[in-house]
Amino acid sequence: MRIAPGGTIGILGGGQLGRMLAQAAGKLGYRTVIFTPEEDSPASQVADETIVAPYKREEALKAFADKVDVMTYEFENIPQQTVLFASKDKPVHPSLQALKTSQNRLDEKSYLNRIGVPTTPFAAVQLLDDLVGEAPLLGFPCVLKTQRGGYDGKGQVLIRERTDMGRAYAQMLGQSCIIEAFVEFTRELSIVCVRGQSGAIQFYPVVENEHRDHILFRTTAPALISERMEQRAQTIATKIAEGLDYIGVLTVELFETVDGGLLVNETAPRVHNSGHWTIEGARTSQFENHIRAICGLPLGPTTQTHRAVMTNLIGDDIEQVADWQAQPSTFVHLYGKAEARPGRKMGHVTQVFPLDD
Repeated sequence: MRIAPGGTIGILGGGQLGRMLAQAAGKLGYRTVIFTPEEDSPASQVADETIVAPYKREEALKAFADKVDVMTYEFENIPQQTVLFASKDKPVHPSLQALKTSQNRLDEKSYLNRIGVPTTPFAAVQLLDDLVGEAPLLGFPCVLKTQRGGYDGKGQVLIRERTDMGRAYAQMLGQSCIIEAFVEFTRELSIVCVRGQSGAIQFYPVVENEHRDHILFRTTAPALISERMEQRAQTIATKIAEGLDYIGVLTVELFETVDGGLLVNETAPRVHNSGHWTIEGARTSQFENHIRAICGLPLGPTTQTHRAVMTNLIGDDIEQVADWQAQPSTFVHLYGKAEARPGRKMGHVTQVFPLDD
């Protein structure tokens, strides 16, 4: 279904990803309506209209759907019933199936293994007895994670030895969990791709990510990897996207193992923090390509135009903005958040360099 420029895009979620999607949509000639429970959200500051209501308020969702031609979401913790209800009236991309798969770590890893995509070994944990039985089989250390709701390191705990199991399980507060073998990795990588309504798929270069306190701190594009590893990452992303009949931008987070292999850590059915560099460093940004895909337009070229280093401004890092702004070939993006809190992403900075340096 093609939505011509002049149409209206609905975005579920009001965070910084929604903000940058709305900005990209405006450049392509689209209007945007944000649906969010948050007053004065980052996205609402740049969108044409905002509906502020809880995600499960059906009358508000109906009013939202009536205003738009197509819908998307900017983070994967949107309630499934919200997307299901909204999709009765208008198309939603990516699909509900993609959202469901990404929201549950057990479902996600089971799906990945089913289509032949490698992950770390894992097992379901519903009770302490499950953990006691499965963790020794995976070996110590291992990682206990909630099946739902985790991001930026939340909802997970490292189990270093047998005596840690009871304490770790208690921290999960009775939630359904997944236990994963600990991955010995050399680097954390990710690949961002975009798949259009025709099934055409394009890839941005694989990038290297550095995390601090489980939060993405810096992305370097491109990652210095072999052509063979680049192709392997593209093959993995293609399997995932085609298996879900995916439309839009999809991100796959990867571990490069000590023996040179690739394991999928998790997927994100949306534009992604590790793709922010594409605004200044690629022919078409991830945000523009997501809008193009969900509206049925031809995908833009994903060719890298500059080497790029993207640094997140987290918490009090926002106080360094003036220093960043004084540096050459540096682009500062602020998200319009009023309060800087520890762990809160307040903006990002992208530095670009010639590709041949």
